[in-house]
Amino acid sequence: MNLQKLIDDKEKVADWMVEDITHICKDFEKRDPGSKGELQACEYMADLCKNEYGCDTAEVESFKENPDSFMGWLWITMALFGLGVILDFVGWHIISLVLYVFGWLIALLQFGGYVKFVDKLYPEKTGHNMTAIKKPKGEVKRRILFNGHADAVWEWPVNYALGGVGFEGHAIITAIGAVYYLVISIISMAKFGVMSAVPHDDVLFKMMLWGLLFMPFWFGMNFIWNRHRIVDGANDNLSGCYMGLAILKELEENGIELENTEVGVIITGSEEAGLRGAKAWCEAHKGEFQDVPTFIYSYDTIHDPKYLMANYRDLNGTVKTDKDANDLFMEAAEELGIHCIKGWVPPLGGATDTAAFTQGGFRSGGITGLNHKLENYYHTRRDSYDNLNKQGLAECYAISAKVLEKFDDGAKQ
Repeated sequence: MNLQKLIDDKEKVADWMVEDITHICKDFEKRDPGSKGELQACEYMADLCKNEYGCDTAEVESFKENPDSFMGWLWITMALFGLGVILDFVGWHIISLVLYVFGWLIALLQFGGYVKFVDKLYPEKTGHNMTAIKKPKGEVKRRILFNGHADAVWEWPVNYALGGVGFEGHAIITAIGAVYYLVISIISMAKFGVMSAVPHDDVLFKMMLWGLLFMPFWFGMNFIWNRHRIVDGANDNLSGCYMGLAILKELEENGIELENTEVGVIITGSEEAGLRGAKAWCEAHKGEFQDVPTFIYSYDTIHDPKYLMANYRDLNGTVKTDKDANDLFMEAAEELGIHCIKGWVPPLGGATDTAAFTQGGFRSGGITGLNHKLENYYHTRRDSYDNLNKQGLAECYAISAKVLEKFDDGAKQ
């Protein structure tokens, strides 16, 4: 199927995206994970898909989650580190070591791996996902689903005030301090045993005192997110949601019906709470969508065209995403002469829903449009409807329409 008409309309489509994203940011409630605003966005997009964009089904599903745990683990880890230092000063080195190791374990599982390790310690809320499907005229022989997350994040005050260098520097100094005291605890046990007094060793005692310089940074980690300010999330990630919505809209308005390709959107909630919506979607739909070749394209923060990329690895670089899906996106970009690079979500870069879909057994490619080094709008109030990038939106949409065209013709299956 030739979709050149959809591609040619990319500037008009980008204008519409900005208009509708602005409507959500201005007129809906704040969309933090598990909130009423997140549900409103899912219901609004379901209504568009069912009543305006020709989808045969558009269902909103709920799931249980504990969203505060994704950043709240810091409170536990920093408390464990602080208590460990106190116990090291009184000579309880083995207990200090256990506290340091357990604090690191929480960090590595909860943030490094997005594992639900301490979730149950935080209040439970109800999150929401939305899935809409547009069937082809004939037998379904292939399927392509476009994903974005509807929720928005709690602001990161340090990134807002000091930028990425300040935010990342704060985190790095905190980590160095935690390793510093861990090493002191091990050395103390090696020299004096698991339970002993340290003050009689001048060198170790002075090292412990100098280490107190890390304490303000540890304390500050408890405030790197502001639970009382929710950003607009225009780029992160209404921009991603509107890639799939725009394709459905343009197919319907141009009277285009595909013969054998099923097209749909998955609007996930609570991505900012550790991919909880995508994880819940994979659990709810386990065993489904396996009847024909199926690609899920997950978009996140489609902003700067310089950094438009297909991510071949995700989740802090630990998850390998679908090569065929990413290759197809790169090939479509090359055919259109649009800049797109191969990339990954690096260590300390977090994750996108691509990782959850991949871990859930689905073939998923990941598309982002931002510098993975923190930008000043990332997770701050600057991520507003008046900071959208029309060129970035238009070019990513055009490539996505080309991907659909090539996929419909049988590419990468």
